[in-house]
Amino acid sequence: MRILMTGAAGQVGTLLRPRLARPGRLLRLSDLAPVSPGPGEESVSADLADPAAMATAMKGVDAVIHLGGQSREHPWADIVRANLDGTQVLLQAALAEGVRQVVLVGSHHAAGFHSRPASGDLPATAFPRPDTLYGVSKVAMEALGSLYHDRFGMNVVTVRLGTCNPGSVDTRGLATWISPDDCARLLEAALTATGHHVVWGVSANTRRWWSLEEGRAIGYEPQDDSEAHAGPLIAEYGEPDPADPVHRRVGGMFCLRPLGEAW
Repeated sequence: MRILMTGAAGQVGTLLRPRLARPGRLLRLSDLAPVSPGPGEESVSADLADPAAMATAMKGVDAVIHLGGQSREHPWADIVRANLDGTQVLLQAALAEGVRQVVLVGSHHAAGFHSRPASGDLPATAFPRPDTLYGVSKVAMEALGSLYHDRFGMNVVTVRLGTCNPGSVDTRGLATWISPDDCARLLEAALTATGHHVVWGVSANTRRWWSLEEGRAIGYEPQDDSEAHAGPLIAEYGEPDPADPVHRRVGGMFCLRPLGEAW
């Protein structure tokens, strides 16, 4: 099985590559930045928004994990080319190659202005409320995934990814964190899911308030909990205040930052 991973040189791609390695599986790593393939990997340099380059990158592929694009707030023109044009070109290349399984790694910033519910968890299907221009691009990604499922029958899972790093680095992350191991578990589930799904990318955190129901519906069973990192963070920063926008909004501090300024 050959899986195309776009954005393979980025932080999340770098964390996931060894965790997605399997006998009989070949990861084709795609990025504009240099990436050195290891065992069970091959690499290709491709601009997401270049149809010819993406058609070449897609040759012989069985599934796609789409991590590529502009990963932070930037001027609108940069975001449009990388994230909107890039996702559409990628999906069209997948369609032309007959690829049926696509995982779009989006962002919780597509729903950043949603607030913590008074009770229960916020569904992964909560209506988009982007917090940045970057978040708007991830809403468009979700819409493109829906279109290519409904019109062409692709199996598409879009992940509203939380904070993926080896350990929570701040008290907000105690709610939003997804461990690299859990992220790999989620992508493995997404690679075999049928239909169209939007799921939160989050671990089974004690302080989590994003729903795991939609992820579990496709076979995702998180094993990690950010509470293992809570002690030192609470000692340094204090207990999170649920009324503080940083902890009340899905997008946290990104709901407060100037629009369109690079970060």
